[in-house]
Amino acid sequence: MTIRSLLSILADGKFHSGRELGDEVGISRSAIWKHMRRFEDGGLEIFSVKGRGYRVPGGLELLDIERINQGLLPEVKALIGCPDLQLSTESTNELAMKASQQGDCHGRLFLAEQQNAGRGRRGREWVSPFARNLYFSLVWRFEQGVAALEGLSLLVGLAVVRAMEKMDINGVELKWPNDLLYQNKKLAGILLEVHGEASGQCQVVIGVGINVEMSQAFSDAIDQPWTDLKTIAGDVVSRNTLLAVILNELVVCLGDFEKNGFSGLVDEWQSRHAMQNEAIILQIGQELVEGVCRGVDGSGALLLQSPAGVKAYHGGEISIRRSV
Repeated sequence: MTIRSLLSILADGKFHSGRELGDEVGISRSAIWKHMRRFEDGGLEIFSVKGRGYRVPGGLELLDIERINQGLLPEVKALIGCPDLQLSTESTNELAMKASQQGDCHGRLFLAEQQNAGRGRRGREWVSPFARNLYFSLVWRFEQGVAALEGLSLLVGLAVVRAMEKMDINGVELKWPNDLLYQNKKLAGILLEVHGEASGQCQVVIGVGINVEMSQAFSDAIDQPWTDLKTIAGDVVSRNTLLAVILNELVVCLGDFEKNGFSGLVDEWQSRHAMQNEAIILQIGQELVEGVCRGVDGSGALLLQSPAGVKAYHGGEISIRRSV
């Protein structure tokens, strides 16, 4: 509680002396100094000026369950209940997977201000400055087994893009199977993990990471072009509002997906596809396959046209890039 109380005071972006902070939370000035060093080690920018104290430049918006709930549709709020909110964790997906292995967690939501071991697709590290981006994992139960999950990652990506468009964040595109791009730079990623029976009931952990306000100081740790919502929107986007809008859209989409699958969304997904009808190269292990991307089929498989015809490629260890 001490850490969150400190962060709540610093959230206004103003200077606060060590004495003031210590009095507010009931700890010594030396303990305050140690907390500030830990915040900095976690990627939170802290200005320290002798005689004035400490401040977070630009202030800070912490995730707030009450604010998130205020933005949720009644049926979504009832389903999700009280989210699990952590200041720091290895991975929200890991928390969600552990919970799903212990019982039915349908609709349970896991949030974190920072992930210390967040993962993207193919095991890539997800760079995670404290309280600047959005990381969440939603557990969803499916009754028809793994086969019924075809196209799910594409559906999730489409739901996130729809939500951003409702917030007037336009121009975000989809990259098969689970990335969101803006002007060919990565904005967000999706990671699905499944627990349960191949042909029966299973629970899927839907993990989403979105760059909201990423400092350039983290550029060296990211191995691909990237952007964030602050750059796109020209101002700081409220993470609490963004999460509520995404959840409202995602829960509705998941309900439709359970009934109808992905096939009815092919055209809409392709209308936002970053590489539609472009020359691309697929890397499958050590094999390179070239062709023209013709979008996706009703199962969410990528369609590649080559001299041999059109072939469908399903998810897995496949990477895609544009032909030079």
